[in-house]
Amino acid sequence: MDTTATTGTEENVWGGGNKPLGASYGKMMMWFFIVSDALTFSGFLVAYGFSRFKFIETWPIADEVFTHVPFFHGNYPMIYVAFMTFILIMSSVTMVLAVDAGHHMKQKKVIIYMFLTIIGGAIFVGSQAWEWATFIKGDFGALETKGGRVLQFVKADTGERAAIADFAVILEEDRVANTRDKGVWFNADEASLTSLSLNEVITGFKANPNILIRTEKINEEGEKTLLNREESLLKLTDAVRVVEGANLVRNEYGSRLFADFFFFITGFHGFHVFSGVVINIIIFFNVILGTYEKRGHYEMVEKVGLYWHFVDLVWVFVFTFFYLV
Repeated sequence: MDTTATTGTEENVWGGGNKPLGASYGKMMMWFFIVSDALTFSGFLVAYGFSRFKFIETWPIADEVFTHVPFFHGNYPMIYVAFMTFILIMSSVTMVLAVDAGHHMKQKKVIIYMFLTIIGGAIFVGSQAWEWATFIKGDFGALETKGGRVLQFVKADTGERAAIADFAVILEEDRVANTRDKGVWFNADEASLTSLSLNEVITGFKANPNILIRTEKINEEGEKTLLNREESLLKLTDAVRVVEGANLVRNEYGSRLFADFFFFITGFHGFHVFSGVVINIIIFFNVILGTYEKRGHYEMVEKVGLYWHFVDLVWVFVFTFFYLV
């Protein structure tokens, strides 16, 4: 009996012969990397989602956190993040055009579109670095209670956020940080001094009846809970320190977990984009040198294009989880 007739030849069963699905070894390895990296990002985002909904009543509101635009002072919720997203998506478009030009062996067009892709990626990485710096620096400042809760300040007459620098009273205090350069024993548990002391903020708050406190708890209207003057004065007795900006330990915007996930996930993605920019630059110069013209194909451009589309797609999920949900 001819088994080939019933089971088919190895070529018919395998299809691509020694190239599964007709893909080269390089492209298959890139797909393996993308799938494994996608699982890694999925785990991070699932962990973020669980934490987000576990502490849903105290989670920071994205529209109140990401409100800055470079060189413009004001409240512009999500504007710059939307710009970053647009730039990254457009860089994915130029990468598609570069790959298409490579298929048609058009070196000059590949150079142009690769250059535009690199510029787009560099703008995104630079924007993300600026966003990190702004997030770390903070905007209004807040107080932290004994239980780790954050107390923010609001102007009673307008309902707008109030910066602690706007109402704090400067006092003559002896504030010495435990730093080596001042000849004092270094204490690893002590953070650097904030611009204002807790006593200065409390004194200024008591002297300004127009300032109220709002807690990080979100009410039924989807807004932070605003306390009246009496409740604010009572809540102030729980404060133990001034918080400015966000880091891995404290966060003036609300839950410290938000800052932890923000730095870790956006930093991990930013590292991917930065790596993609570096790889694109290397491929870009190879294109200029005619390396792929000599090989007779631009498969390397296509492989780096797969990676670039992946980091763009991941950002869509990161953007949705952190900024829209």
